Amino acid sequence: MLSASVRRHLARRVLRPALVRGYATPVKEPNPTLNGYPELPDVSHQYRPALGWQDQLLRRNFGDTVHHHEEVHSMWGPDIPVIPPNQALRQFLIAVGCFLTGGLFIKTFLVPESPVIPREYPFNGLEDQLGGGKANPEAESSDE
Repeated sequence: MLSASVRRHLARRVLRPALVRGYATPVKEPNPTLNGYPELPDVSHQYRPALGWQDQLLRRNFGDTVHHHEEVHSMWGPDIPVIPPNQALRQFLIAVGCFLTGGLFIKTFLVPESPVIPREYPFNGLEDQLGGGKANPEAESSDE
């Protein structure tokens, strides 16, 4: 925990200059790769109203400046998610968790125990009678 004098010092030296310079906004430099082409906002055309355009299919007027990422922002671009991606991931994980919990519950409590006894063979599971393992040492050495 910081002492009161240290907090006052930090408030005077660190926080105060940031507040004093808060009026200055950074000037956005033009993108040199566009070579003077207008920088339009990165907003999909799907957010535009459906009516009131000369080309209603693409939701634009004839002669409008085309965005430099038109293939992404046009009506033919990727659809805008209906819900935010973090909420979609949360809902997906909840659904997967419900399915796994339901399957585990069914496997644990609703599947009956096997009514038969597993078969047991004499002579070490018939290993000696069928010639495996210690009964046939040549077979083990030829496998390697």
